[in-house]
Amino acid sequence: MSRSDADLLGATGWFEDFAVGQRIRHARAATIDEVEGAYLSKLAMNTAQGHWNEHYLTDSPLGGGRLVFGLLTASMVFGLASQDTAEHALAELGCTALRFRAPVHHGDTIEAFTEVLAATDAPDRDDAGVIRFKHWGRRQDETVVFEGERTVLIKRKKHWS
Repeated sequence: MSRSDADLLGATGWFEDFAVGQRIRHARAATIDEVEGAYLSKLAMNTAQGHWNEHYLTDSPLGGGRLVFGLLTASMVFGLASQDTAEHALAELGCTALRFRAPVHHGDTIEAFTEVLAATDAPDRDDAGVIRFKHWGRRQDETVVFEGERTVLIKRKKHWS
């Protein structure tokens, strides 16, 4: 790694920086606009009327207005968590236990949280370790809307810096 590459990386977020039980509230939140919500559901051809029809859910317990495609919600939570959890990642190894807990509508703002569930040596690699995270996101009203686990291969500082 050249010196200029090293200068671009954060001082934390290496494998050694994570401890089981550690919790992180990520600094940024993001509002899901109509453009990304409608575009992705149509791009993925998720034709459920709750995504495509503004008035379909008017009298529904899910609330009025179109729903945000669930995988966009998951992606937003994982993305908001990434600066703190994956800046030194070598590979994304998996996403499991996805749970969509409450509806998200266009205009909702999502914030993300993380807990470190496991930190283990990487098989056949001395330059990285495997971290399993639990991520969750909540709306502006503090309702948890998404939970999921993510496993990441992360560089060891002692090898890469």
